Amino acid sequence: MFKSNNVTTRLFQRQVCTPAPGTSIHCARRFYENIVPSYTIYDVECPDHSFRKFTDDGLYLVSFSRNHQDVVVYRPKWLTFSCKEKDCDTHDLPLKARKFESFFTQLYSVTLASSGELICKDFFLYMESNQFGLFATSTAQIHDVPPTGGATQGVPSVEKITFHLLRLEDGAILGERVFHNDYVNLAHSIGAFLYDDLLAIVSLRYQRIHILQIRDSGDIVDVRAIGEFCREDDELFLNSNSQVLVDHVGNGFHHSLPESETFFLSGIKQRLLSFIFRGIWNEETDQTMVSRNTDSHPSFLAVYNMETTEIVAFYQNSADELYFLFELFSDHFHVSSKSSLHMNLMSSHSNNIHAFEQLRCTKNKAASFSQFVKKMMASLPFSCQSQSPSPYFDQSLFRFDEKLISAIDRHRQSTDHPIKFISRRQPNILKFKMKPGPEAGSMDGRTKKICYFLFHPILPLALSVQQTLFLQASVVNIHFRQ
Repeated sequence: MFKSNNVTTRLFQRQVCTPAPGTSIHCARRFYENIVPSYTIYDVECPDHSFRKFTDDGLYLVSFSRNHQDVVVYRPKWLTFSCKEKDCDTHDLPLKARKFESFFTQLYSVTLASSGELICKDFFLYMESNQFGLFATSTAQIHDVPPTGGATQGVPSVEKITFHLLRLEDGAILGERVFHNDYVNLAHSIGAFLYDDLLAIVSLRYQRIHILQIRDSGDIVDVRAIGEFCREDDELFLNSNSQVLVDHVGNGFHHSLPESETFFLSGIKQRLLSFIFRGIWNEETDQTMVSRNTDSHPSFLAVYNMETTEIVAFYQNSADELYFLFELFSDHFHVSSKSSLHMNLMSSHSNNIHAFEQLRCTKNKAASFSQFVKKMMASLPFSCQSQSPSPYFDQSLFRFDEKLISAIDRHRQSTDHPIKFISRRQPNILKFKMKPGPEAGSMDGRTKKICYFLFHPILPLALSVQQTLFLQASVVNIHFRQ
């Protein structure tokens, strides 16, 4: 049934009508059809910071200083100003209201980087339950480092990587965890995953997954490390058996034992190879077999059970079975914390008919199904907290060009044309539009520009930041409901 575009009418309708069971939140989100960003302040006067994102509860805007030394946190607020005219809607905003400080209040600035370290401006994870923020600093990468101490050949090394846990309310540093001569992929938080109070950090250099727990007090506690060992007592068992072998050598039973570190494969590799071998032995399908094609960049995905230490499944990135699981159960690949309700409202092709139709259209246009599968599987596994929960990305409410803007946290090629958000209920009605960059467009159309958008998860408020590749000053626009 068509809903009125009048907010008052819809409020009255909500009072007298009861939504179907389990749909109350979705019905409430439909009010965003009426409440949209309707005004843009172009090239706003703001601090020269690198803006990262809003926290998922909308309480904080996190940014970094340009020298990558400090974390600067703001509190979003709504614009207020007085007007003495009779019809204020026809007047432009006063100059004082067109500043960054009219929308955001700086809470504090904290220096994190020291001793040659820099803040990774693409890394930030947020614990909504405690309002803790996890940041990362690191020194420069060193290539062509010899693989000493069990390190993997060809993986670069970073002398020092530090993870900092901050209480975002006041900027207090609660805990730190340092990794020396290691390598963790910090870009877009790929090398770390946060689920409730458990934090997983992947060491590529030593092929190890560190499982840590973040306590309510802010302490970071080791839980286990998955790599050489899978169970908590594996190291104790191997060390005790190594002592038995040493005793036998001393008694003359064996005189040519190799180095202890070459006795076994690491625990996780042993389990993976065993799973592949059993699959081949049992004549299972190619989903568990090594690639036979000539693809220069094959990749594989494994599902590992930390409690039983078993490999549950193993797929190549071209496996049809994995794609069909992804198509039917996409939400299960976006693992979000149990306490974050609004993160479960993001549109996907397994919970939204419009997203599914778009996926099916892309699949039909693909030159070959195998290449389409590889393209879709290239995004797995998804990075933690990599999507915006803003209702303006709800594809049940709005239609937009995902080549120009989407819920995924990534830079995109900028355009001088406005990005349009079209109503789903009224397919020909433009609800609002957003344009990155200067109001009149760029003077030099040949200059390559990129942009990114930061949407507040609740308010009709967003930032668009346009950058060029020649270290010119960024153009920041504020989009809001006037």
